[in-house]
Amino acid sequence: MESTRHPRRSWPSRMDRYLLQHVSDLPGGSHDAFFRRLSASANQGKLWIGIAAVMALFPGKTRRAAVHGLIAQGVASAATNLVFKTLLPRTRPQPEHLPVFRFVHPQPQSSSMPSGHSASAVAFAVGAGLVQPALGAALAPAALGVAYSRVHTGAHWPSDVIFGSAIGAGAALMTRHWWPVRPPIPPTTRTWTEAPGLPDGEGLSIVVNTLGGSFKEETAAALREVFPKAHINTVQPDDDLVQQINATADVPGTRALGVWGGDGTVGAAAASAVGRSLPLLVLPGGTLNHFARDAGTGNLKDAVEAATKGEAALADIGIVTAERGLAGNPEVSELVMLNTSSLGLYPNLVRRREHLQPALGKPLAGVVAMFRTFAAGTPITLSVDGVRHKVWIAYLGRGRYYPRDHAPLIRPVMDDGVLDVRLITADESFARLRLLWAVLTGTVASSRITHLREASAVTIDAGGAPMALAVDGEALAGVRRVAYTVRRKALTYYSPRP
Repeated sequence: MESTRHPRRSWPSRMDRYLLQHVSDLPGGSHDAFFRRLSASANQGKLWIGIAAVMALFPGKTRRAAVHGLIAQGVASAATNLVFKTLLPRTRPQPEHLPVFRFVHPQPQSSSMPSGHSASAVAFAVGAGLVQPALGAALAPAALGVAYSRVHTGAHWPSDVIFGSAIGAGAALMTRHWWPVRPPIPPTTRTWTEAPGLPDGEGLSIVVNTLGGSFKEETAAALREVFPKAHINTVQPDDDLVQQINATADVPGTRALGVWGGDGTVGAAAASAVGRSLPLLVLPGGTLNHFARDAGTGNLKDAVEAATKGEAALADIGIVTAERGLAGNPEVSELVMLNTSSLGLYPNLVRRREHLQPALGKPLAGVVAMFRTFAAGTPITLSVDGVRHKVWIAYLGRGRYYPRDHAPLIRPVMDDGVLDVRLITADESFARLRLLWAVLTGTVASSRITHLREASAVTIDAGGAPMALAVDGEALAGVRRVAYTVRRKALTYYSPRP
């Protein structure tokens, strides 16, 4: 009778029995206990959750890899347990198929097809590897070990493990579609130009804002030490900053203007330098030093070296024209934008992110800050280049920033001639839920609520209602209309050559 039944078995069934027989024939040893413990450690995904917790201690790609791996694991586990085990009922291997000392006890009662352990293991490893390939390679042996352990202990047939592994890989690739891996940041490029060399600061006039984020009593003394021949003007809180910047730039013999202060101070100094055709030396005197970091002068040593050698490059500047007051008789302000401008809830988001960043790291701090900001905030109605939107955030960067999502950090090219325009809108139904879901799943960049484009000019109109505008961190209230343009290669700034 047995011989008449065998031909009726499908080839996967025959393959399963053939492979399981070879596993059964393996000699016993300490490896049996190892695979039993490895299999048990992955119950309910505990092994991968523990690994993800360790990975989360390291900010940046490692933390993002942990989150992506857990999301992929969750998708794979749901598909396996809620869908395929119901659709594909199958009896698990019996005790006679393996030595009793190797057989798992108690054996799971759910369908054998497919292996949930294998699906979760492969999903986590592949999901993490899509973000950080080296980490995925390091996790691969553990994932394969868990998958094999399910056969070694008699919990699954080999085909269950193969199918479960395929589900796990598919889940990881599916999450990549709606949570795409960030594209690589292009290399830093410069348009180099000539600028006066300033040995010991000769011909350099520096304005120091005492309200700058990193100003200390020793700051002016430190600058005099590295630039002993420079003219240094320390601006006090009660002084008119713009007036003092212009006075510093007009000191006789000035061949370059230096600035120590935050992004707003740097922007005002840039306007003064452009108006006088002076190169600008940006010193790291702010809290975040956005422009100094992008310019390559994020530390004083590099700034001194570039100034001494006369190494400089060209940058575009943004011109922001803001209208306030009555429509028939508006008060017009023109500002220079070196970095970014924003409307809506973005200033609140940035403030919260910077507060949380030391403890959580920038990526996770950005997610938490978005939750807190948008859970309580309300969108504003704006017309952007004639198109009406309900907007959570309107963000414009002077130059193309990376990554291409809601939390831009790096600008490798300073003279690309574009405005980086990013809108997060509330035009769709269930706007708040859509937004919070996108933040939770890390899909803000690919969500319908996010609109990314580039332009050389942008106009934003609040329809007569006042709005708060931030330009390089400086707030301007009561704005009803704002226009952005780009002035190509208008600023010469000192930057160390590689």
